[in-house]
Amino acid sequence: MAVKIGNIDLGNFPLLLAPMEDVSDPPFRFVCKQNGVDMMYTEFISSEGLIRDAAKSVQKLDIFEYERPIGIQIFGSNIDSMREATEIASKANPDLIDINYGCPVKNVACRGAGASLLQDIDKMVKMTKAVVESTHLPVTVKTRLGWDDNTKNVYEVAERLQDVGIQALTIHGRTRAQMYKGEADWSLIREIKRNPRISIPIFGNGDVDSIEKAANWRMEYEVDGIMIGRAAIGYPWIFREIKHFFATGEYLSGPILSERIDVCRTHLLKSIEWKGEKTGIFEMRRHYSNYFKGIPNFKDYRMQLVKLESLNAINEVLEDISNKFDEVLA
Repeated sequence: MAVKIGNIDLGNFPLLLAPMEDVSDPPFRFVCKQNGVDMMYTEFISSEGLIRDAAKSVQKLDIFEYERPIGIQIFGSNIDSMREATEIASKANPDLIDINYGCPVKNVACRGAGASLLQDIDKMVKMTKAVVESTHLPVTVKTRLGWDDNTKNVYEVAERLQDVGIQALTIHGRTRAQMYKGEADWSLIREIKRNPRISIPIFGNGDVDSIEKAANWRMEYEVDGIMIGRAAIGYPWIFREIKHFFATGEYLSGPILSERIDVCRTHLLKSIEWKGEKTGIFEMRRHYSNYFKGIPNFKDYRMQLVKLESLNAINEVLEDISNKFDEVLA
């Protein structure tokens, strides 16, 4: 059965790209879209930044037609600011608005935003209601199991947020206290999915980094779809490989070296196109080691790539990599 968020038809078992700060920008989203991701989100955007017209926050509202369906994700600690930010984000014409109640990092959670709202469910519910009432678009939420092991309250969160009108919920299978350490626990996600009161789609997130996990957890935890984050960095092919396995039961062979270089180059060009040469090249540096993971003795090349400041010089190194390594190594 097709999974729907409002009028957005996501197909039978959608794969979603997680919103990741400094990663899920339009250049990265472009290469993920080419590899079959069903739905994507912007990097999370500060509500305070949006209402103050901060350049960095406003730039994150950039979305493109080919990215659809796409959600804009916002976070904040002040209900009025979130209401106003929702109105601004809605004017950028995404397909939905997503609220971040999951970010564990200090400068978000310790300012009363992101995962810290898991410590104040009443406020979370009020904030969510304000966002739902401030837009004509479907509203979804991403959150965690709870603040720590003693407060895994996402079961209550799911019911109460559905009651105020959210249309899908993504749950990362860790508490805020865990940050990104330890193993994600999806058993509570399955409990929520089995709750007869819950009728909205429930997506699982956390630790899905292989075809096997995606296939096994789909069955074991009964989720409506899976959100993938870190495993897609430098490896956007994960979406097409999982989808191919779901469709055929067969493994698709991974990208050969020339394809890795082509996609890396596309990502770089899109980055320059969107941010200008200087910033585009600088922000691409975090991706090289992932694009070429597993290639022996790659360190010297990576050191070159992260120092170079011109597109021509980077292209020369990519060409050199192409000539030096046999396709078999990819």
